Amino acid sequence: MNPEMVPSGVLVVAIGVLFAAGVYLLLERSLTRVLLGFILVGNGANLLMLVAGGRAGGAPIAGITPVDEMSDPLAQAMVLTSIVITLALTAFVLAMAYRSWQLNGHDEVADDVEDRRIARLAARNAPVYRDVDQGEAGTLDEDAAAARDETERDEAGDKTGEAT
Repeated sequence: MNPEMVPSGVLVVAIGVLFAAGVYLLLERSLTRVLLGFILVGNGANLLMLVAGGRAGGAPIAGITPVDEMSDPLAQAMVLTSIVITLALTAFVLAMAYRSWQLNGHDEVADDVEDRRIARLAARNAPVYRDVDQGEAGTLDEDAAAARDETERDEAGDKTGEAT
């Protein structure tokens, strides 16, 4: 392995920290935190591409710089493209957060009603397990029974208009 191509340990740790913090923030419910997560992941990707591009060199123009001393232009082009994509995504999420703030007074993403309905249907249709080892063919698995009881209570509350 060429020692000139080995990246600095500090850069590798910085890339890992940027990606880890960015993914953590992307999993939050607040659009402001999601926005910061996009920015951190974008910066981590830019740094990763620059490190993967190799050592710095001369301008990649044929005839001016010897081929052995040229820097890789592909990494630079990909970083510029990544910057544009991150900027567009940042503007989009910022606009969504601002609109959510105008309408609701907060920027948190609400639960999806359809998602809750599908979760209730999945819990109702969950398979029932019987304890075959103990010879108790008539007993239900306690978790499945509890899930069914909970969905029945949720549906009863939803039909009457009560909050669960």
